Amino acid sequence: MIRTLALAALLALCACARQEPTPPPAAAAPAPAPAANTQSPTSPQTGALPAPATAAQSETQQATASQESVDTEGERPARSDTSLEQIAELPAVAQLPDGKWQPGVNYVPLLPAQPTSVAPGKVEVVEVFWLACPHCYALEPFIKNWLKTKPAWVEFVRVPVIWGPVHRANARLYYTLDALGRQDLIAKAYETIQQQHTPLAGDSEEQSFRLQQNFATRNGVSADDFAKAYNSFTVNSNLQRAEQLTQRYHVEGVPLVVVNGKYTTDVAKAGGEAKLIELINDLTSAEHRR
Repeated sequence: MIRTLALAALLALCACARQEPTPPPAAAAPAPAPAANTQSPTSPQTGALPAPATAAQSETQQATASQESVDTEGERPARSDTSLEQIAELPAVAQLPDGKWQPGVNYVPLLPAQPTSVAPGKVEVVEVFWLACPHCYALEPFIKNWLKTKPAWVEFVRVPVIWGPVHRANARLYYTLDALGRQDLIAKAYETIQQQHTPLAGDSEEQSFRLQQNFATRNGVSADDFAKAYNSFTVNSNLQRAEQLTQRYHVEGVPLVVVNGKYTTDVAKAGGEAKLIELINDLTSAEHRR
C-alpha cells in the first residue's frame, strides 16, 4: 500500500514529460532516481493539474501551460533535419493557404515525413498521449467531440508515448485492453488514473501486471484472457511500434498531434484545445486536396 501511494505521488509529479528531477539541497543525502524524471513543483510545467487561470494570463500562456515539454537535453531526439532555416524555406505547397497558420509557429513539418498506416485516399491523424497525463486528459473531450464530426476520410489513431518504464506499463495496458476489444475499459482506465488518482502501473513489471489484471477482472475480463492478451504477439508488436514512433515523431511532450506523417502540432502551438481542433481540420483538408 505504501509503495502504491508513493507511485501515485510520483505520477502526480512527473505528468506528461520526461524531465530532470529537482536537485536535493546540498546537505541532504542523494535521493534514488525515480522511474520517470520530475520537475520542480514550482515550475509552470509540473505534474499537477494546472492552476486556475488568472485574469493576467494570456490565452497563449494558458495554452502553453497545457503542453508539457521534455527538458532532458541528453535524451532529446536529434532535430538537425528540422532546423529553423528549413522551416522558413518550407515550400508554399506544404503551407496552409491565406496565412491563417504559420509554419514553424503553429505547426512544424516532420522531416523526413513518416509513412502512415491508413489506406490510400485517407488522411491520418495521430494523437501521441499518455494515460497518466493530465493535459492529455484535458484534451480528451475536444477529441471526442471532433470524432463525432470529422470527415470519413480522416482516420484517427492513438499512439501511447514510451519514454520509460511507467509509460511502457501504461502503453501495455492500453494495447492489452484494445486487443480485448474493451475500448470502454480504456476510457475507464483513463478516468481511474486521472479522477481517482489510482496508478495502474507499479514499480516493477510484475506489480504493473497484477495491478492491471486486477483492474480488468473487476470490470468483467477473465484473468486468463487478460494474461493472454497482455503477453500476446500483437501487444508486443504494438509496443515496439509505439516506441519507434516516439522516436520518429521526435516526441518531446504530450499530447502531440501528427497529421498524415507530415506535420506535428500541439495545444501550445495552436493556442488552445479548440484552436488545435481547428488547425487539425485545416491541415487534414489541405492534405485531402493534394
